[in-house]
Amino acid sequence: MDRFEYRDGELYCENVPVRAVAEAVGTPTYVYSAATFRDHYDRMAAAFAALDPTICFSVKSCQNIHILRLLVERGAGMDVVSGGELFRALRAGADPARIVFAGVGKTDAELREALRTGIGLFNIESESELDNLAELVRSLGGTARAALRINPDVDPRTHRHTTTGKRETKFGVDLERARRVFETFGRRLGVTLSGIHLHIGSPVNTVEPYVEAVTKTLGLIDELRDAGYPIDTLDIGGGFGAHYEGGEAPPATAYAAAIVPLLRDRSLRLILEPGRSIAANAAILLARTVHVKQGGDKQFVIVDGSMTELIRPALYDAYHFVWPVVPGPEAVPPDRRRDTRLPGTRKVDVVGPVCESADYLARERHLPPMRRGDLLAVFTAGAYGFVMASHYNSRPNAAEVLVDGSAFRVIRRRETYQDLVAAEQNDL
Repeated sequence: MDRFEYRDGELYCENVPVRAVAEAVGTPTYVYSAATFRDHYDRMAAAFAALDPTICFSVKSCQNIHILRLLVERGAGMDVVSGGELFRALRAGADPARIVFAGVGKTDAELREALRTGIGLFNIESESELDNLAELVRSLGGTARAALRINPDVDPRTHRHTTTGKRETKFGVDLERARRVFETFGRRLGVTLSGIHLHIGSPVNTVEPYVEAVTKTLGLIDELRDAGYPIDTLDIGGGFGAHYEGGEAPPATAYAAAIVPLLRDRSLRLILEPGRSIAANAAILLARTVHVKQGGDKQFVIVDGSMTELIRPALYDAYHFVWPVVPGPEAVPPDRRRDTRLPGTRKVDVVGPVCESADYLARERHLPPMRRGDLLAVFTAGAYGFVMASHYNSRPNAAEVLVDGSAFRVIRRRETYQDLVAAEQNDL
């Protein structure tokens, strides 16, 4: 699952004791495992190897350019949803031909940047966007390849905020409208509309929604081909699950076992856009206990990490396993399930210092006795963690550290107060 494990009662990332990172860099800090990124990417590539897919890592899930470069070196393309993500992908050395650009509100400036760069594919989300892209292509000269994002009206059985493949969503177009889009735009000069894109949601912890979505999409592709539209690309997006508790997400081989037979011999270039399944378990958020406080019958463990570092619990009521970094051999957790109750543990809420009642990292958890200064690890924090950080309460962003074997390095320094006001200094 990952390279974070307890040895003799102390948490290690690969061969580095996590405590050493805190001593050198401070807290809160994101600690990433290079080996976990490589392992998860390689497993995805091997699982779908029969289809020779283009695997475009979802930059929105984990955007640090050092990590993007690590994946590019492994063979990854990039899935971007903004001009800023495109900039990051290019700085990381991504091949423009292996970059796909999605998003419902791409601006003219962003589209021009992508056209000048020569990216491989635009994932188009509406008729208006396709019409606008065609106008920009004409004004700049050249050509562009595009795929139309469709909504196959499949329930991915995930959180409503991360469900994207239903008919009623801001993303893409429904199947009936897709046919009309090709009739209107499918033979325009400048933009080659030769692909279909879908993304049903995230995390999707069963394979059946993918089977249903791909099956519906193949029916549409057959209709379009019969009508003379040369569909040569299918981008099935990402959304594959990750282990937050352990055991809930199928392995890459399970998704592939269901999807590969559907696409074999269909003469389609396959694009995958995994993010969470590669990045989630590749990081922890490292925080230090500031105070332990009793509030009525409840005990609060107040740490220096907060919703400004990891908003998922507050935003989605998402579960992240939390445990001390140095609990001692007698208190090493057997797994990462939410009902871990070892002898001597006590029910607590782990909360941050931000002035919001929603600022928590874990609620109603049984933890070993905590004291001021103790380190805590928030697991499965690599996807949609740092990327969703904010400066609320004027909190500087955390540091990011990459561990590789027995060494670690800072890949994003901790922000200072001066960083917080740097963009406001022009008239001071």
